[in-house]
Amino acid sequence: MPSLKDLRNRIASVKATQKITKAMQMVAAAKLRRAQTAAEAARPFAERMTAVMANLSGGLVVGPDTPRLLAGTGRDAVHLLVVCTAERGLCGAFNSSIARLARDHAVRLMNEGKTVKILCVGKKGHDVLRRQFERQIIELVDFRSVKQMSYEQADLVAGKVLTLFDEGQFDVATVFFSRFRSVIQQIPTAQQIIPAEIVAGSAGATDAVYEYEPDEGEILAALLPRNVTVQIFRALLENAASEQGARMSAMDNATRNAGDMIKKQTQTYNRSRQAMITKELIEIISGAEAL
Repeated sequence: MPSLKDLRNRIASVKATQKITKAMQMVAAAKLRRAQTAAEAARPFAERMTAVMANLSGGLVVGPDTPRLLAGTGRDAVHLLVVCTAERGLCGAFNSSIARLARDHAVRLMNEGKTVKILCVGKKGHDVLRRQFERQIIELVDFRSVKQMSYEQADLVAGKVLTLFDEGQFDVATVFFSRFRSVIQQIPTAQQIIPAEIVAGSAGATDAVYEYEPDEGEILAALLPRNVTVQIFRALLENAASEQGARMSAMDNATRNAGDMIKKQTQTYNRSRQAMITKELIEIISGAEAL
């Protein structure tokens, strides 16, 4: 049985940990509001970009001059997985859920005989995936020194992806991230960005007939690379909000658990102290009676 000093040390240690988790929860709550606002502001722009491309591609005749970012390479042999996670931990299952989705997708593709390449954006996803896919990981993009995600970071990642595509190193690119819904719910999501997926009935898409100058092909050639950057930027912003929401929830649970531990340790300490006092009284009374 631990001594009273050991119990006091345990209680003091848990109280110190509780202060840290409470502080981290408050910091995450402060960062969450700004990250959530940025993520929600990026959604309409990304959706409108998809709608514009849906309208443009609707009147485009697929042929040799069709942009490769829309038509693809005509093959489906090599897949690039852009896995976006956080640079830091202590945010519950946020990083592991994204990595698990990417891992399952990679395993399925490899079982079908496809070649898989992985571009990791964020250290935590890299740490998880390299245990199983070390040979498939081609690069790690580290944003630990970046305090807030901006369009420049998305443009950097998109530039790497587009360069690899122009060099013919992959046929299909998919970005993995966590879509923010609430503090307690973040949804791991996979979105194909190359070739661009044009979903029928996209928000803002219409059946109206437009005349374009220059023609649709030239406009798409300029918009498609920007669309890759926009979709990656949206993924990074959604990730930033999801990370802070997950960290806030995880630190709240940790603070509550620390409180429960302190309560149990305090009860154990009081019982041990009372037992020692009772034992000493019994010894004093027994000695007095013996005299």
